[in-house]
Amino acid sequence: MRGQIMRGRGMRGMMRGPAPGIFKPGSPFKPFIPHLPFDLVQCETIFPRAKPAPDDKPIAEALLKRAQDLTPTPQEQASVLSLVTKINSVLENLVIAPGGFDAAQLEEVRQVGSFKKGTMMAGHNVADIVVILKTLPTVEAVQVLGNKLVEELKQSDPHEVLTMLTNESGFEISSSEATVKVLVTTIPPNLKKLDSELHLNGKIMQGHLAAIRHARWFEENAFHSSIKVLIRLLRDLRNRYEGFEPLTPWIIDLLAHYCIMNNPTRQPLPIQIAYKRVFQLLAAGFFLPGSAGITDPCEQGNVRIHTVMTLEQQDQVCCTAQTLLRVLSHGGYKKVMGIEESGDIDTSMSVWEGIVVTPSEKAYEKPADKDEEEEDGVDKESDDQMETQEQ
Repeated sequence: MRGQIMRGRGMRGMMRGPAPGIFKPGSPFKPFIPHLPFDLVQCETIFPRAKPAPDDKPIAEALLKRAQDLTPTPQEQASVLSLVTKINSVLENLVIAPGGFDAAQLEEVRQVGSFKKGTMMAGHNVADIVVILKTLPTVEAVQVLGNKLVEELKQSDPHEVLTMLTNESGFEISSSEATVKVLVTTIPPNLKKLDSELHLNGKIMQGHLAAIRHARWFEENAFHSSIKVLIRLLRDLRNRYEGFEPLTPWIIDLLAHYCIMNNPTRQPLPIQIAYKRVFQLLAAGFFLPGSAGITDPCEQGNVRIHTVMTLEQQDQVCCTAQTLLRVLSHGGYKKVMGIEESGDIDTSMSVWEGIVVTPSEKAYEKPADKDEEEEDGVDKESDDQMETQEQ
């Protein structure tokens, strides 16, 4: 249900019609009241079990084994750490003592991303570093900074083979065993001075500043090992099931934290319960329009993380979760987790213990006269109005 803000006009200090948030009977405007989808974990005492809970030890063991398979080996982590340490050292020196380097002035260097959070996936030996510039980030300055880094690294170790490639986010430096993405941004006051023809994309750089906030929040709130295990498992699901592709890394981080920690006892839930809870929440409409969902802790106002997805994507996530939850509930957990070849169980009919599981059908049909961008823009505008009303 979409609410709208009532905007009054008239003398200063006076408004025509009712004040915002006050709705008279019969008024076409209705308040937006977000709902909380059914969550068994939050109300388990109200719905006592009719019979003892089934033994979930095999599921717990399977999840931990799968998580171990997804965890990088000590050698992989060591190779990434080595390259990160070298690059970070050079960048820190440029912050403190730039010397003759005048292509750009560095304000700060921060590690972000999965390597910093301890959630890096096996086979994906990539780390992220954000560089905040005091100066405007021109394409030429980014190129010079990348070349300067490679030059300094080769001086310290002439035998190491490194490559540097620039991109729209900054540049990346790769060795034979690891890659470090250097994400370039600038101080907030400079964001209003950007020229699209000369500088890096402003929205991308705002995303890099947000990544710093995300890393800081994660370090303070999501340090429990079970959260990191669940994040790897959810990223694996996203990689294997197309329906979960709209889930961004930040959404996955917050969803894992919510499912582990948000419960009546405020104690970390066992991984097998939290894993199933993810499917239960998504299947119940946790990331659908009208749901309270999860409020982004790193943004001002009541910004719900699922509003970055289009309506079509929100429906897609819900449908996929409903189908996989039914498979999971009827003994197909090894297929869902990826321990056994899963095939297309999310899109095709399957049979589990005599139970036929038919994939959920999408409920949302995109209007033919609107393209996705227009629809997404309208949806976000409506959500912004909702947030204003709630305040």
